[in-house]
Amino acid sequence: MIEQLLQYDKELFLFLNGLGTETWDGFWMFMTTTRNSAPLYLLLLYLSYRTFGWKGTGIILVSIALLITCTDQLSNFFKYGVGRLRPCHEPEVSSLMRLVKSYCGGQFGYFSAHAANSFGPAVFFAVMFKNKVKYMAWVLMLWACIVAYSRIYIGVHYPLDVVSGALVGSLFGWLWAKLAIFAFQKTGV
Repeated sequence: MIEQLLQYDKELFLFLNGLGTETWDGFWMFMTTTRNSAPLYLLLLYLSYRTFGWKGTGIILVSIALLITCTDQLSNFFKYGVGRLRPCHEPEVSSLMRLVKSYCGGQFGYFSAHAANSFGPAVFFAVMFKNKVKYMAWVLMLWACIVAYSRIYIGVHYPLDVVSGALVGSLFGWLWAKLAIFAFQKTGV
């Protein structure tokens, strides 16, 4: 059963990765580069200050730092614990795929830290700004989906890696948002 699931995952990866064209490579490389999300994070920081003040923004910054640390380290734990090769390191797949990056990355890829680290903050801020900033959740989830898909497009993660990362990030984003709301209540924000 698991072997069949992994085979479907490889086939879906090859299909999705094969849809790419040189015309779109620059866009997807831009989206997959973490520092290019800085304007979005600065906007979220500004909205946090406007909505919750300095004390609330401080709680949010600490929460986000802990959230990213948790999802990133959990991703590393799973990558080495599961030991699933990235598509670009798997001989059966690497000869059939497009590798858009100049290098493949680490040897193992389950689960995608990029997906977890984009869905985590997206869900976190969607919860924090619920009923405060219109369409915030939709914009953040679209952004997270694009970042997550970019990992398949450029050839460094299977779809299952990305979906698993998205689920883990979403769970941790929700959990840290609830903890931040609890901290707001305790500190009078």
